[in-house]
Amino acid sequence: MDALAGLLDGPRARGAFLLRSIMTPPWSVRILDRAPLTLVSMLRGEAWVLPDRGDPLRLRPGDVAIMRGPEAYNVADAPGTEPTILIHPGERSTTVEGVELCASMDLGVRTWGESLDGPTAMLSGTYQMRGEISQRLLLALPASLVVPSLDSPLLTLLGDEIAKDQPGQEVFLDRLLDLLLIATLRAWFSRPEAGAPAWYQAHGDPVVGRALRVLHNEPASPWTVATLAERVGVSRAALARRFTELVGEPPMTYLTGWRLAMAADLLREPDATVGSVARRVGYGSAFALSTAFKRERGVSPQEYRLTSV
Repeated sequence: MDALAGLLDGPRARGAFLLRSIMTPPWSVRILDRAPLTLVSMLRGEAWVLPDRGDPLRLRPGDVAIMRGPEAYNVADAPGTEPTILIHPGERSTTVEGVELCASMDLGVRTWGESLDGPTAMLSGTYQMRGEISQRLLLALPASLVVPSLDSPLLTLLGDEIAKDQPGQEVFLDRLLDLLLIATLRAWFSRPEAGAPAWYQAHGDPVVGRALRVLHNEPASPWTVATLAERVGVSRAALARRFTELVGEPPMTYLTGWRLAMAADLLREPDATVGSVARRVGYGSAFALSTAFKRERGVSPQEYRLTSV
């Protein structure tokens, strides 16, 4: 598992909200759902993503936009079009006056809008969960971004599959959305203006990249700088210096953050105990994990579980 794959293990779609929207200009939709991550791509026509804070972003067919919650934003046919539709948490849509629209704009399986032959059609996929592991990823992204002309067959495949109603279709679409997210993020982080985070850039280093993969694959191992250095084939001093230089923190500090992020995500699982989570992330006992967790996050694992479900 590389650094990006590990971070994407948090926002893995589970019953994501996927929708094909078909609109006729003028139109404008205000998004108030506070979702942690949303992807939007055009099938035909053009649209604008209009963050409350930030520059308007134009979307053409083949472009993919990512919006990071919980900030509100508009999606419209033109920057000056005033919203007439509001999207609320829980996949609920209304007019600005509060009239429910979900039933009246239903056009079939995962399809919504004014008419099937409208000139503007777009796909949107919304991640609803807030896995703690994903926080490193989400904080590395701007509030909104566009990757133009994403060269991926996933866009066509998702467009073909989104309106189908077959056994296992929801899981199939979740996996397609995950793949599209990964493809979009890889394309984004490769762009000079992205300012890719240190952990992503460090992945390309032959020493630090291997160390990161080892830590992500085996977080429960009793790592020290010395044993990690031996594993990647360099001296302890060389690893410590290189890792800190590229990642921005020492190897064991990074490992602690990764372990606690994993623990926070695992604690959301209904059958998990503090002891079982401690063993999975490299702490010898529930007490050891609780001490580290409270020191870093200010609450105990039990308190965190109660406030995060």
